[in-house]
Amino acid sequence: MRYPAYKPLVDPARATASLWRLLLGAVLTTALFLALSVGYGWLCNTLLPPETWGADGQGIANATTAGGALVNLFAFGLLTLALAVILPLVHKRRLGTLIGAISPATRQGLRVILYMSGIYVAASLLHLLDPVPLERSLALTDWLPLLPLTLLGLAIQTGTEEVVFRGYIQSQLAARFRHPAIWMGLPAVLFGMLHYQPGVMGDATWLIVIWAILFGLAAADLTARCGTLGPAIALHLVNNFSAIALVAPTGYFDGLALATYPFGPGDTALMLKWMPMDLMILLCSYLAARLALRV
Repeated sequence: MRYPAYKPLVDPARATASLWRLLLGAVLTTALFLALSVGYGWLCNTLLPPETWGADGQGIANATTAGGALVNLFAFGLLTLALAVILPLVHKRRLGTLIGAISPATRQGLRVILYMSGIYVAASLLHLLDPVPLERSLALTDWLPLLPLTLLGLAIQTGTEEVVFRGYIQSQLAARFRHPAIWMGLPAVLFGMLHYQPGVMGDATWLIVIWAILFGLAAADLTARCGTLGPAIALHLVNNFSAIALVAPTGYFDGLALATYPFGPGDTALMLKWMPMDLMILLCSYLAARLALRV
């Protein structure tokens, strides 16, 4: 195998590597997730205070309030729960087999977070050369008490996406196909299409999709090289913490942000201007992760 460290994540998938099982597992997991989401939505409507929806009523739909953003992040946990139920039924696997050994995964993830922090500090200093006038979103006295919930929500959201795309889909495809272009590429494309939101991103939609595909390939390669989801989750967590909890685009998923950019995600001109920097940060983050883990 080209990636020998990946063997412990692929071996549990070999006995049920048929494509029909993967398709069935994906359909059943999605169906159960949607069913759980109905109950979750009812609880939100029943229990959450009015301010969660914001003055325009879109606080949850666009995650523009702190409560609305947390509702969206925690909802990803339902997908993990659904997968945990369906996985043993269809593939005779436990959820833990998608993640790898917890102790190495934790150590790898923490090392990646440490090295990536340096990348983001350096990127922040580069932004000073061409500063963008940021706008205050949450006061520090409001942001800090929310930080534990923000981190928990981001851990659930990023962990779920990595478990589904790099843990489940990728390992099942790797057990069925030999070439990495298939078992890395297909989950990365599916992950990219998850970010296809023309109603939000407008003309910038495909820029976001392409960036997400490249991110998916980076996370896929780290998973295969390291044999756990720890590095991919760390890569995802640091990226989303920066984009959701530190500085977010105005009007979309900015409810937990300390500050916002003076433009929204659909501003194509500014997205084009910032895309080279975003791609450079992604590349440097990927290389920093490999340096941190010597892989």
